[in-house]
Formats: sequence, structure tokens, C-alpha cells
Amino acid sequence: MRMRGSRCRGPGAAGGISRREVLRAGLTGFSALSLAELLQQRVQAGTASGGDRTAVILVWLRGGASHLDTLDPKPDAPSDYRGPFDPIATNVPGMQITELLPRLAQIADKYTILRSMAHTGGGHPAGSLQVLGDDPDAQDKLKPVYPDWMSIVSYLRRDPRRTVPSYVAVNPVDNYDSFTIAGPTYLGPAYEAFRVTGDPSQPTFEVPNIGLKDGSVADRLLRRVHLSRDFDRMRDGLDQSGAMRAVDDFEAQALNLLTSASAREAFDLSREPDPIRDRYGRNAWGQQCLMARRLVEAGVDVVATEFDGPLCGRVANWDDHAVNQHVFDALSFRMPTVDQAVSALIEDIYARGLDRRVLVVVTGEFGRTPRISYVASSGGGVASAPAGTVQPGRDHWPRANSMLFAGGGIQTGQIIGGTDARGEDVVDRRVSPGDFLATIYRHLQIDYERVAIPNFAGRPVPIVREGAAIPELMGTSGRV
Repeated sequence: MRMRGSRCRGPGAAGGISRREVLRAGLTGFSALSLAELLQQRVQAGTASGGDRTAVILVWLRGGASHLDTLDPKPDAPSDYRGPFDPIATNVPGMQITELLPRLAQIADKYTILRSMAHTGGGHPAGSLQVLGDDPDAQDKLKPVYPDWMSIVSYLRRDPRRTVPSYVAVNPVDNYDSFTIAGPTYLGPAYEAFRVTGDPSQPTFEVPNIGLKDGSVADRLLRRVHLSRDFDRMRDGLDQSGAMRAVDDFEAQALNLLTSASAREAFDLSREPDPIRDRYGRNAWGQQCLMARRLVEAGVDVVATEFDGPLCGRVANWDDHAVNQHVFDALSFRMPTVDQAVSALIEDIYARGLDRRVLVVVTGEFGRTPRISYVASSGGGVASAPAGTVQPGRDHWPRANSMLFAGGGIQTGQIIGGTDARGEDVVDRRVSPGDFLATIYRHLQIDYERVAIPNFAGRPVPIVREGAAIPELMGTSGRV
């Protein structure tokens, strides 16, 4: 493993105060701040502001989508591999995708398909931790050892002066059953996502703790905070470590979020014209994507949104084992919603002039077995036959997965890499999770080759251990 240089110092090196001393102090403040929040030595990365500030929207397909039935069809494979769906032509000559995605087929010139992602994480937790956090371990674990890339971006780009969070999770990417698949780990809880839960398509939907509706309440809160700060000035003057200044910074950010009218507007989908909301789809996934667009437009760096729940079918995710649900009925049920939501998001990114600074990525943790399996259903419901009925399914397949990239100033209208005739193994341009994360960081103007962050033991850990940004995605601006 090649060790890269660190651009940040461990918490124990801050101002001559040891990590143990600060832990013993148990300091708390407005946001119950942790050690990582108090004594941070963040790398200054991504300092562009306004319209130049790059951002990423991640659409996460929890459970893993079948690559053969979506972005990597194999019409000439044997019948026990290829499935029932025909490929259709796109508006890019020579590029085909499944017939389940007709809207995306019409805008293929606005995205690129990567067909050669492969790793060793065969379980949902391990696969997720590899793709989201570059964890090399092939074994499942209950919680992550390394921070996910979204939290790292939040750590590196956090600016307390901003009125919107750096990282927002709309239907969060965080767990798979009892396993935690993402989180800030040694960065500290300050860099977790601002979480938005619930169905944003419902008329009663509201995001709490954003922009107080009553202006007089916001004014009273500001006056109380200012009075508190007057009493704390002497404390700040005596502070030699910078810890109290860090507390003030994060108090300011929390206060900005709570009192900012602009933050409240960014989350308010009712401000969108009805035709736009209809174009995305009046359902959870469509409105999650619309909110993601509004948030990056307002200055959020990372929006992660998960497609799961009732729109997936009986088991509420993409884990299409035959015991769970009929894989082809499940795909037929959910893909029209995916097609509408994702195509609307991509078209909107381009129509609003966001296509150079906002990168959209659609993926799950892995693909599905090319060979179709047949097992008795464990229960009836949406996209699943009654219990005991033998039905088709596809199982976990980390050896090949497809990803979709749009916007971000990338070279679009192309296919990167390829799998064999049955979709089992990558035969052209194998891409690793490290390459994927390096691509994300490059777009976000983070120097993934040199940045390392201290872990709990104070040892600097590179944010990408092995990997390089995918050169085929490089845009004319030098950005990916």
C-alpha cells in the first residue's frame, strides 16, 4: 500500500493540548459537540464559492440492482442468464440499455455508463463499505471502520458561515438491516449528514429544525445567543487551544440553519411549479430527486438519497433473491419510477445550467448474479408470488456492477468498460471502489492523492488507499 502524505494534524497536536485532556474535559455546547468537532485540523479543500462550487448527488439503490436487466443487457446470452427484457437503442449510436428505461434511453447523450465496477464485498454490508468507504475487507461487519466519502467531504468542506449543511441525506444511506453501512467513524458525529426522513411527496411533509417560520422567535433566539457570547468573551480570550473558537463556529452553523429563511426555502418543494413536480413523479423517489436538485442549487456539497421502501416491492429494497421476490416482476414494478425520477433529475441539471458543477451518480453496492436462480417464495405481496411458489431471482454479484454518471462536466454519451458475454466478469477496464471514490473527490476539487485524516489512534489514513480518478470521465475543463 502506498502511503500518501498528510495535510492535517492529529487532534492531539492542536495547540499543545492532548487528546486525553480534552476528552477528560467533556466539553459540550450548543450542539453537544464532540472532540472531533472541537479540535479539528481540517484540510482546506474545495474552497470555491457561489456558482463554481462543485457538488455530487448520489442515488443509492440499496441491495444492488441487476446490471443485466438495467444498464448492461446481454441479449445473446443463454436463456438462463439474459432475462425477459429486450435492449433498446438510445440516442447515442451503439449504446443500448434495457427496455425498462425508455426515458433514460432518450437522453443517453447526457450521461455515461460504467459497466466494469468490481470488488470483493459479497455481502450487503461489505459491498456497501467498499463502495462508499474504500474498505478493503471482504467480510461483513456491524459498523464501518473507515468514514464514508460523504462524511469526508463534509469534514473537508464544512464552513460554519454557510446557511445550508455541507452534506444532506434525503432518505439516508446509512443502514442495511442491523448493519451500519455508512458514517463518519473517527471524524466524529459533527460530520454526519443532516437527515431528511419521511415521504416528500406527501402534502404534510416538512423538514424540522430548518428556518423557523416565526421571525420573532428567530429574533429572540439570536438575542439570547448574542447575550451568551458576551458572557463568554473572557473565556474565549483565555482559550489558547482554539477549541472554544471551534465551538463558536459550530454554534454559528447550527444557528444559521435554524434561523435562515434561505435554508428553509431550499427544502421547500412547494416552491416548485406543479409541472416540474409532476415531471419528477409525485412519489417518494421523484420528490427525493427534486429536493436533491434544489439543495445542490442552494449550495449543499453532497446529497445522498436512497431508493428503497414500498416502491421497491415486497421486501422494500433491491435484494432480488427469489426467496424475497420475483426479480423480473420487481424490476417491472419499480423501474418506471426510477426512469422518470432519474431522467427528470438529469434533464433538470442540464436545463438549469448545473451540469458542469453537479455530478449525478446512480449505483448500488453490487450487481446481481447473471445466472437466474429459482427458489420458493417466502411470502406473497407486491412483486412476489404466494409463499411456496417457485419464482426467479438473482443473487449478490460483486464481480460486476454498472454505474451511471451524469453532469459534472464529464465526457458523456459513452460506455466505459465491459463484461463478458454472460455479464459474469469484467473483461475490459476494471474499475475499483478506490477509482470510483477518487473520481468523486477529483470532481469535488479534493486532492485525493495527498489528503490523509488522523484516525482514533492519531495515524493519518489516506482518503483513497489505492485508486485513481477514471480518466475516461475527464471533461474538457480537466474536471471529472
